[in-house]
Amino acid sequence: MSTAVLRTEVRLFRREPGSLFWITAFPTLLLVILGSVPSFRQHSADLGGLRTIDAYVPVAVLLGLIVGGLQSMPQTLTGYRERGILRRMAATPVRPSTLLRAQMLVHGAASLASALLVLAVGRLGFDVRLPKQPVGYALALLLAAAVALALGSVVSALSRTTKIAGAIGSAVFFPSMFCAGLWLPVQAMPDVLARIVGCTPFGAAAQALDQAAAGHWPGWSHLGVLAIWILLLTGAAARWFRWE
Repeated sequence: MSTAVLRTEVRLFRREPGSLFWITAFPTLLLVILGSVPSFRQHSADLGGLRTIDAYVPVAVLLGLIVGGLQSMPQTLTGYRERGILRRMAATPVRPSTLLRAQMLVHGAASLASALLVLAVGRLGFDVRLPKQPVGYALALLLAAAVALALGSVVSALSRTTKIAGAIGSAVFFPSMFCAGLWLPVQAMPDVLARIVGCTPFGAAAQALDQAAAGHWPGWSHLGVLAIWILLLTGAAARWFRWE
């Protein structure tokens, strides 16, 4: 990858305060708001003895990944295509695929930085324990970031304009956040619903992160679901993506 392209994309990303806020700051802000509710700091039998704020840390972690993958990156890439930037790059030594990889690296790094910030604030502000299985947690987090970027690439492939990218991204965003546990933590879902949600990419990611946070190695079934989704979405994006 051209380092010049990557540096340029980093500079352009830093000039987008909206993207920076929604990816890196909003998940932590949401966690702080939830943690400020006294009842959310009480242990709950419905959550297996956890506090609500404990259950929402993985949700806030996934929120940054989902915003970066589904909301920010598709609109940026679609805007490049819409303005003919990708077409013009095809006539230069720098291939358009280089720009795509740079975008994925920039948004992936921002999403992972958001996750670290959420974990730090959860620990320092609300005494949420750090993951007891850090290696398993890191693996699940990287797979979750990869599936978010792969899904965002599919949204980019299907969108001819930035408005369409925004509409499709929003349509996919809300079901993704439901599966991640935003409205109802996965631990509190009925067994049947939890099993169904576990077959979705972010439902599997939420359960894998929960298991690693509790000190267990993430279930291979959840990691397998993430790996399968990454392969399927990457293949779909490669088949449907157009540079013009």
